[in-house]
Amino acid sequence: MSITGTTGTSITSSEVERAEARTAHNYHPLPVVLANGEGAWMTDVDGKRFLDLLAGYSALNFGHSHPRLLAVAHDQLDKLTLTSRAFIHDTFADFTAALGDLCGKDLVLPMNTGAEAVETAIKVSRKWGYEVKGVPADQARIIVASGNFHGRTTTIVGFSDDPDARDGFGPFTPGFDTVPYGDLAALEAAITPNTVAVLIEPVQGEGGVIIPPEGYLRGVREICTNEFVLFAADEIQAGLGRTGRTFACDHEGVVPDLYVLGKALGGGIVPVSAVVGDRDVLGVLKPGQHGSTFGGNPLACAVGLEVVRMLATGELQARAAELGEILRGRLEALVGKGVVDFRIRGLWAGIDIDPALATGREVCERLMERGVLAKDTHGSTIRLAPPLVITDEDLHWGVDQLAAVLG
Repeated sequence: MSITGTTGTSITSSEVERAEARTAHNYHPLPVVLANGEGAWMTDVDGKRFLDLLAGYSALNFGHSHPRLLAVAHDQLDKLTLTSRAFIHDTFADFTAALGDLCGKDLVLPMNTGAEAVETAIKVSRKWGYEVKGVPADQARIIVASGNFHGRTTTIVGFSDDPDARDGFGPFTPGFDTVPYGDLAALEAAITPNTVAVLIEPVQGEGGVIIPPEGYLRGVREICTNEFVLFAADEIQAGLGRTGRTFACDHEGVVPDLYVLGKALGGGIVPVSAVVGDRDVLGVLKPGQHGSTFGGNPLACAVGLEVVRMLATGELQARAAELGEILRGRLEALVGKGVVDFRIRGLWAGIDIDPALATGREVCERLMERGVLAKDTHGSTIRLAPPLVITDEDLHWGVDQLAAVLG
């Protein structure tokens, strides 16, 4: 698909300046100002079209303005948008039942953002540790992995080893032990009688799409079962079709005790997250011990329910797997031609650019000039995570632009 529209930047430049003038600089966005989106494409305020190869960090797995998702959102907007959890609304039960069935779990605790869902999993794990496992009060410990990214709240950044996320925000919440990602021996050695959970990403997205060694997730499951420890899988970026399966844990046939979900669950329309588990784990929470005014609101449940229905057919997961093989083949051809290495699972790739050629940021800036939007991470790595609805033709075109930039 060709790029159309004007090439002038006067409106874009003005909007960039206005945004930077009145916004706290917690992000370093590319200098593009987007106004419309459909499928895998977005259009800026100057009318230039861009192929979206980031998909909102997987929040837009189903693309921009998906007609099914827009239809249920519009319908719900005309009826009821918020009640708070003080009352029950008529989309709540359908959403929680459908999401629980998708996960094969008893209970669903809806929240809003991914970080909220991770915080919820931490609270639930500690509560379970005290009430079920019998850990002494205030002694619960949770094992996490190096290179993790679970959000940016103060508790979460306290167990990050990314200095940009962590430095300057202490003091931090105690109770976390970090082990190398992918190292089962280190994980097993770190477990103590007070360990209540292992919290990991089955694929580390922000780290550059880091895929653990084969058998790692099965090993985590086995260790957690043997040691009476919860396995909490942060599937916020990796889950809901991105890796070619419903969940990234499915690649090893593993079922965690807690699924931590977000991003794509809201269909790119509203923030929706959830922690999903069985009654013997999530059932430890009682009224007044955790909550969210907007969590599980009618609009969120209507959109989330349609997301679950779309995933229930398996078509999008199969599409991600198929397109992922196409992307793999294209990236293999670029190794040694500006690409040092890459990692891919489903339609999700981390690409290490030769640092002698350019930084990841510079590559993304050059891609933007050619009508492609992607995101860098950790210096010379860029991530590609197109909407799962992208066409074969557009995917090839996007990689063509990467090859041209690297050439």
